[in-house]
Amino acid sequence: MSRVYNFSAGPSTLPLEVLKQAQAEMLDYGNSGMSITEMSHRTKTFMAVNDEANALLRELMNIPEDYAVLFVQGGASQQFAAVPLNLMKTGKADYIVTGNFAGKAQEEGMKYGEAKIVASSKDKNFTYIPDVDKIEFSADADYVHLTSNNTIFGSRFTKFPTTKAPLVADMSSNILSEEVDVSKFGVIYAGAQKNIAPAGVTIVIVRKDLLGNALPACPTMLNYAIHAKNDSLYNTPPCFSIYVSMLVFRWLKALGGVKAIQEINEYKAGLLYDFIDNSSLYKNYVNVKDRSIMNVPFVTGSEELDAKFVKEATANGFVSLKGHRLVGGMRASIYNAMPVEGVKALIEFMKKFELENK
Repeated sequence: MSRVYNFSAGPSTLPLEVLKQAQAEMLDYGNSGMSITEMSHRTKTFMAVNDEANALLRELMNIPEDYAVLFVQGGASQQFAAVPLNLMKTGKADYIVTGNFAGKAQEEGMKYGEAKIVASSKDKNFTYIPDVDKIEFSADADYVHLTSNNTIFGSRFTKFPTTKAPLVADMSSNILSEEVDVSKFGVIYAGAQKNIAPAGVTIVIVRKDLLGNALPACPTMLNYAIHAKNDSLYNTPPCFSIYVSMLVFRWLKALGGVKAIQEINEYKAGLLYDFIDNSSLYKNYVNVKDRSIMNVPFVTGSEELDAKFVKEATANGFVSLKGHRLVGGMRASIYNAMPVEGVKALIEFMKKFELENK
């Protein structure tokens, strides 16, 4: 069976080189005589994997020394609770709600204190990002939370707010896709299954002065300080996902790092948006300046035609293009591992479909 072009929003496509290396090492990793999935996380072999993954991520994102890098479990959704449990010292936080997951994070925050919505784009179905320079933040907030890229609605922050309180960002769907100044944030977290690795590991980058302030009710497994003290090895971590993360970090470094992949991502997104904007059939409703370069939703204007498009696309090897149920239509997730030729092939299919369905 030949491989398809997988446009899934997550779990998503991985670099072919990485998959082949993982395949080659599946039965015997590092001359250990066993798979990475079988060995103890306390072995020197796995601890070396854990250390290299940490070091490579620090290098790729230029993470300052006063930040801890954690590999934890539970997905980004678990971080919706972990953030307030670790940071909400006075019981107040500000949230910018620009999509479904940003809304879920705010709702979870409400369980632990006042999670105030200081800006939202819900009024226009999350098709834009609020002007960060016009947001009035609370003077006594413990942190400000936002979602940097909105997977479902296809928008992203191209500028981050300047805040007095630590800025917390869920970067699950665009981490490592473009350069980010980590020093502007108190916490960055991201599920790995979109741009990094199979589902299982969640990356948390936290400024060290924010450690050690967890609420008394914070479970041990959600306490950032515990994981930082134990180098992410307090309990058995998602070893295979961390291993694949290491391979993906190596792959990204060999490409030229985040700066290089950002140029590729902007090129891919530009090709697709240019085609959509000049099409008489397809439409994208996100404000142009706020468009995601990772997730590109589009519609034909007809639910029947949308369904036909998804069915025929799948038959032609372009899979997982059905849009989220909250939006409908189609969505092409073009993460780091989606090759340029995949985007070009999709555009050619879209052209053909448009000609046949005028």
